[in-house]
Amino acid sequence: MGKNGRVTRTAATRAARLDQVCANAVDVARAGITEVEPTDVGDHLAAVAEGDRLVTHLFECRLAGYRGWRWAVTVTRVPRSRHVTVCETVLLPGPDALLAPGWLPWQERLKPGDLGPGDLLPSPPDDERLAPGYLQSDDPAVEETAWELGLGRARVLSREGRTEAAQRWYDGDHGPGAPISVAAPASARCGTCGFYLPIAGALRQAFGVCGNFYAPDDGRAVSADHGCGAHSETLVDSPETPVDELPTVYDDSEVEAVAVSRPEGSVTDGEPAEPYGHG
Repeated sequence: MGKNGRVTRTAATRAARLDQVCANAVDVARAGITEVEPTDVGDHLAAVAEGDRLVTHLFECRLAGYRGWRWAVTVTRVPRSRHVTVCETVLLPGPDALLAPGWLPWQERLKPGDLGPGDLLPSPPDDERLAPGYLQSDDPAVEETAWELGLGRARVLSREGRTEAAQRWYDGDHGPGAPISVAAPASARCGTCGFYLPIAGALRQAFGVCGNFYAPDDGRAVSADHGCGAHSETLVDSPETPVDELPTVYDDSEVEAVAVSRPEGSVTDGEPAEPYGHG
């Protein structure tokens, strides 16, 4: 801060000025690349000021498998000298270079289904999903089990662990957003299904296990608002209609002539019989 309250630029924050002597030493920088054949070093791309009398020259890399990479050669000189020397040479990726994905710890690379027979997956001691079993849990089911046995498990699910599991189940293939649940009738929800087995503990209100042999979710944890077409109360209306509700239909396409006799002693007894149409 200056005397008049103005901000002054110090040497630490001042942008480095390109030293022309070092910038013109392209041949010196190219000759410093001794790790490869001269033909593997391409055109000169740029000269970047790194500090006072310190410049980095960038060259195209023509090594097989290193497309987009650049040779970076840093040169410098002492004050009041025009003799330029090489500080270091390194191969750096450019903006279009093909790079390997960033390294991740093996715990973060695991995905559901990666664990196979014989594989061991140890849990770290500081796993936030687990809490020591001797601590009082906020899950009644955990406390009840520990009380009955007289001793609890070494570690149990913590609040964070239960929340993470519940969110993963709810957002997965066994929650309300699954395609089979969206396509099911609105009334066919697992919470009202006779095959729904609620789980114990704090998650009882939201999750259970499907016990329908014919359902695609059989033996899996499903949310109460999940659904499918195998709901216990799904009924198919019979297309058959009771006989007493059938409409009366007359078929008059064919008429059969039937002679009608007159009782004896009637007024029309002497007249010939009249035909009577019978359908």
